[in-house]
Amino acid sequence: YDKDIREPLFEFLEEQYGRIRILEEKQMGRSRADLVMVLPGAVAGVEIKSDADTYARLSRQVKDYNQFFDYNLIAVGSSHAHHIEEHVPDWWGIITIEQGEKDGKTWIDFYVLRKARENPNVDRKKTLGLLWRPELAHIQKINHMARYQEKSKKFVIDKILEKVPEKLLKEQISEELFERDYTKIEQEIREYRRQRRRL
Repeated sequence: YDKDIREPLFEFLEEQYGRIRILEEKQMGRSRADLVMVLPGAVAGVEIKSDADTYARLSRQVKDYNQFFDYNLIAVGSSHAHHIEEHVPDWWGIITIEQGEKDGKTWIDFYVLRKARENPNVDRKKTLGLLWRPELAHIQKINHMARYQEKSKKFVIDKILEKVPEKLLKEQISEELFERDYTKIEQEIREYRRQRRRL
């Protein structure tokens, strides 16, 4: 089951990729990403399909993941391992999961069936949309941009895309997500809104 997979999967991804941060259950379009894996200079989406899951929603999820993330991976239970390649694009990474029991203890093993390649369909506007307004404001600040506090989030995203080179922007998006502090964000958003109201 999904709940049994998550913690061991986090450890496996850390071993595979080194410096990462995992954000869980992130809304993206009409779907929800099981995991967002922040890497230096890239953001990856990870879908989990346990043996208890079906492919019913996968085609819609694939479309959403492809818009938001630089890389996409799917981690599947052994019952899906033989057919999963038919259901995801060939640039998606595939991790298979095997579970068993030995001496009364449950074990889980992960195998990389296919490495993830760069997603050709990522829409950087969508990736930037994952950031909160204070995070976007910080990107504006470090790139010496106007603040545009009275403007919409969409307007700000368009301006960032105009002004910041792609490679640098990918690194800055990652750093914002690495630094995201859920304990402070409510206060930061309140402060941001208060400043907007003063304008």
